[in-house]
Amino acid sequence: MKKVSRTEDFEKALKEAPRKKYVLRLYVAGASRKSSEAIAHIKKICEEHLKGLYELQVIDIYQQPVLAKGRQIIAVPTLVKELPVPLRRFIGSMADEERILVGLDLVPKREDLSSKAKTGVSTKEGKDEREPKGS
Repeated sequence: MKKVSRTEDFEKALKEAPRKKYVLRLYVAGASRKSSEAIAHIKKICEEHLKGLYELQVIDIYQQPVLAKGRQIIAVPTLVKELPVPLRRFIGSMADEERILVGLDLVPKREDLSSKAKTGVSTKEGKDEREPKGS
């Protein structure tokens, strides 16, 4: 009889677990430079982090205003993550990859960013490396 380790069980379960499908809608206004950049940034992020697990619909509000109506789109470009829940919105150029990845729950929010904001000091281990007073 073959003995199976917990690690093997875990890896097998991980491979067999269904992965989340992301449904994203990117609202843009025409073929402007901002629209083109937002589309390029989101496609890059999706291909690098969600390959095969996403559906991206680009909606030009000039050509398809009906699709934006009722969606509370107040600025463009706007990315709306409809699935998996919760619904989230991102407004801007989509160039801040880390912000998008955190918002899509693809990477955890870095706690050291908040500690950096409080102390103004950032180190590799999160320790304060300021020199002691009087030295």
